[in-house]
Amino acid sequence: MLYGRLPEFHLSELGRRMAQSAADSMAGRPIAAVTSSPLLRTRESAEPWTAEFHLPLQIDDRLIEPSNRFEGLNIRRAIKANPLLVRRLINPWKPSWGEPFTSIAARMMAAVASAHASVDRGEVVLVSHQLPIWMVARTVQGKPLATDPRHRRCSLSSITTLAWDPRAGRAGTGAFAEVDYQEPAAALLAQSIDLGAV
Repeated sequence: MLYGRLPEFHLSELGRRMAQSAADSMAGRPIAAVTSSPLLRTRESAEPWTAEFHLPLQIDDRLIEPSNRFEGLNIRRAIKANPLLVRRLINPWKPSWGEPFTSIAARMMAAVASAHASVDRGEVVLVSHQLPIWMVARTVQGKPLATDPRHRRCSLSSITTLAWDPRAGRAGTGAFAEVDYQEPAAALLAQSIDLGAV
């Protein structure tokens, strides 16, 4: 089932262990703020971070999962039961079934910029969802946003790290760059049903 923006979904016990492993992997880092999507599962993913670094949880609506017309459905079963639903899949490059990739990328990059500007020093943890995180990665890499979902590099409880480079970007005005990608919960992934990220 595609959870989308449905509000009531908690992390499983395995999901909690994976979130804890992500926070543990960053112990000792100068984390100055933790901000999450408003959805319950991302707020629960942020709990180990707020506990580890003794910080309050902040919420940024821009970090939320994209809207999706298949929300709450098992896509394969839904299309089998109603073949007309396949029309929603007509344009995977936009995509035709939900929020445009350009919109996701724009709001996520705005959230990243706000987070960066919100602290004088230290790092900010943003807890979001697979597709929004992947849109950030593709944006800072200067690559096309539309990709095959099966090839997204963004597993559960993975960590994509960005840094601000003041010399990068157009005319040297500065830009964010990806500096690291980690999968601290990799050992637990084999036990997971969902391979997407939070």
